[in-house]
Amino acid sequence: MTGRLTRPLQGLEANRAAIGMGAAAVVVAASVVLSRLLGLVRGSIIAYFLGISAEVDLFNAAFLIPDFLNYFLAGGYLTITFIPILTRYLTRNDEHGGMEAFTAIFRLLVIGVIVLSTIMWLLVPLLVPAIFSDISAADHRTLVGYTRLVIPAQIFFISGSLLTAFQYAHRRFLIPALAPLLYNVGIILGGLIGNAVGVRGAEGFLIGAVVGAVVGTFGLQWVGARRCGLFLTRGTAWITSPVRQYFAMAVPLMLGQSIAVLDESFTTFFGQFDEGAIGALHYARRTAMVPVGMIAQAAGVAAYPFLSNLAERKKHEELTITTVEAIRNTVFVSGLAVAGVFVVARPLIRLIYEWGGAFTASNGDLVTDLLFLFVFALPAWSIHQVVARNFYARRMMWVPVVVGTVNTVIAVGIWWRLRDALGIYGLALASTVSMTLYALSLTLVWLALTNFRAGWPILTALVRTILTGPIALAAGFGVILFMTGLGEGLRESSTGSIPFGFSVLMVLVAGSVTVAVYLVANWVTRSPELRTLGPHIWKRIRRRPGPTRNRGAHRGTDQMGSSPIQPGPRRVESEDAQAGTEPPAPPP
Repeated sequence: MTGRLTRPLQGLEANRAAIGMGAAAVVVAASVVLSRLLGLVRGSIIAYFLGISAEVDLFNAAFLIPDFLNYFLAGGYLTITFIPILTRYLTRNDEHGGMEAFTAIFRLLVIGVIVLSTIMWLLVPLLVPAIFSDISAADHRTLVGYTRLVIPAQIFFISGSLLTAFQYAHRRFLIPALAPLLYNVGIILGGLIGNAVGVRGAEGFLIGAVVGAVVGTFGLQWVGARRCGLFLTRGTAWITSPVRQYFAMAVPLMLGQSIAVLDESFTTFFGQFDEGAIGALHYARRTAMVPVGMIAQAAGVAAYPFLSNLAERKKHEELTITTVEAIRNTVFVSGLAVAGVFVVARPLIRLIYEWGGAFTASNGDLVTDLLFLFVFALPAWSIHQVVARNFYARRMMWVPVVVGTVNTVIAVGIWWRLRDALGIYGLALASTVSMTLYALSLTLVWLALTNFRAGWPILTALVRTILTGPIALAAGFGVILFMTGLGEGLRESSTGSIPFGFSVLMVLVAGSVTVAVYLVANWVTRSPELRTLGPHIWKRIRRRPGPTRNRGAHRGTDQMGSSPIQPGPRRVESEDAQAGTEPPAPPP
């Protein structure tokens, strides 16, 4: 059995498919961007058929109860908790031990999620009226059916997360990157086919979501993990040391919940006070999450296996340097994203959602106003994604759990008060305020436990972004106001929207002005992030693929600084830790 495992798995550096952190960030960023763009296509199609209505509220509400099952099982953290365990076996070249650890953990989680899903499916008729007290009895009956339809997907999300973690630990990012793409494709096709054959309302979209979870999140990931050498061992004990380690890390995540995890659920729960509010909030939030995914999530996901490796090797100084520089660079890019999205928000909403159908120009105005508020949370999302993974890499699970839980309690009060004071706009503002407070408090705790001096580069990056971002925003917004005036006479009589072509022109011109002014402002202020990222971005654009042997030989000396969202030229210099890599294993 050991011989069977050794050949495909031994030595991460011996595996030519394994990639460095910079390349990993590119793969993950590309996947996240494509997934978010497909999410916008999905939202556009949903908007066309459902608009801002009670039905689109029910569609979004159908995911709330199943998502709580995922939260309870720490489904979003399965990769974070499992990667350090498997990494320990891989660094010791103990592939057989790693396979037994995977089998024991996978078996318990799959059985657990099946049992809990069954119980939840039976309790849905009681849970829906208790949670959604503001909607009608007729809508309760519809929502019960919708929720029961979605619940089985959690089985495939949970099991698929472990398969994804297995691939991440082996630095295989391509197939995991396809999971969210196929999930969105499933929802899109489900909605289109459902409406074509006469399936009412949101049901077709929900069926597509389940199919997407089965195919993309589980089926394809099983294939990808098998290509890494995975198979389930026989005779593995039920309670093993890896199982105890896993639950020691996972239980804190199960007991505590952070606002970063619950933000979307809060949007659904607090938005039920008015018909269409849930749908409008979700349209705006998902649009804002495109740059969040591109910058923040990609940085955290791609960096985590490398941070975990540095932590496992007790290279704490390199771990801190890598984390600080990743935060600085994500703050720099997120500042540009905030200014850019704010400037092009209205024509962007026109391009995404206003295609006729059930979504009107007045709906677009509402979603744009909400987007203005959501987008200012982007720097907080960026910082949180990196700092939290620093804690997870060091297996300090309780720290983000305690900080996150305390902030969630505070956030509930913020959401209630702002909803009562400002209605639907208060909910968008509450999301931004609560996420910013969480990221700030988590970063301060991290610095207190690490080194407060490490926070100085982060603070200077934030101050510089606060100074240069508004300048770029003002310049771009001035262009938008001027072009909006020009486009008033071009509005389509049937929809009241500015024509598609002119909206594209507005996005391109105003967006280009915003980017140019932001870069010039940072050049004037001598931004080290600009000096770091500029040459590396240009190098990646101009670099042509060389021979495979040469690319492999230089991995670890270049990858650390090659991504626009990852650390710059400072890098780990030891031979066995460059870019967080392991020394090669002996030949088979």
